[in-house]
Amino acid sequence: MTDRYADFPTLSFDNPAPGVLRITLDAPNLNAVSGRMHTELADIWPVIDRDPDTRAVLVQGAGKAFSAGGTFESIEDMSRDYTVRMRVMREARDMVYGVLNCGKPVVSAIHGPAVGAGLAVGMMADISIAGKKAKIVDGHTRLGVAAGDHAAICWPLLCGMAKAKYYLLTCELLTGEEAERIGLISKAVDDADVHDEGLRVATALAAGSPSAISWTKRSLNHWYRTAAPIFESSLGLEFIGFGGPDVHEGVAAHREKRGPDFVARQLESPLDL
Repeated sequence: MTDRYADFPTLSFDNPAPGVLRITLDAPNLNAVSGRMHTELADIWPVIDRDPDTRAVLVQGAGKAFSAGGTFESIEDMSRDYTVRMRVMREARDMVYGVLNCGKPVVSAIHGPAVGAGLAVGMMADISIAGKKAKIVDGHTRLGVAAGDHAAICWPLLCGMAKAKYYLLTCELLTGEEAERIGLISKAVDDADVHDEGLRVATALAAGSPSAISWTKRSLNHWYRTAAPIFESSLGLEFIGFGGPDVHEGVAAHREKRGPDFVARQLESPLDL
């Protein structure tokens, strides 16, 4: 790789096929997204967009997972520090808009757990391929914050409002097979074939007409752009939540591997928004 990607050390890059840039999430704890990786996942897309050697992007996880989401340390930093909270909110916005506005087609190859910031990239990808036994979870409400990041901009359009509300409010797990059935992802394949299928699709896109593919992506993504106010509202409410009391019980429950008990904490009732 050239020095173009030297400023993104938490991400691994290679070129497995002509014109294909593969980004691999490779970090401890099932590719958990640290504060630094979150920044890089937000800032990488304009760099890719200006890369003349890249015609398609493949995003995948190393080892047993796509990504387990944000680290506890990152969440606790946000809950304590307004400045950190605002920085991460900007990055979450830039991550979604970055994938959406990147002129190159993006393919995600999802296996194992897919949660949090990693899931945002996986779902915003132009083509999402998952293993049938992949574990897709948007766990925001279980953590004690609104489902922001990416969900409000794309889940209702991908799988319909009824299914989007069901999974975003309950935080129930979706297998890759079920995600394909309801239309949340593009395609489910046997788990052992996820990375190969992702590479096959990315290679085919890289061999296609760059202008035709890019302009088709741009046209279709205007559906997402019409939902930008919905997305930014959800993002703002999510990060208000990171400064509130519920998130402390949410983090404690995750650390202690138990269900959260928000009622027992006798927290103040939410504002009527």
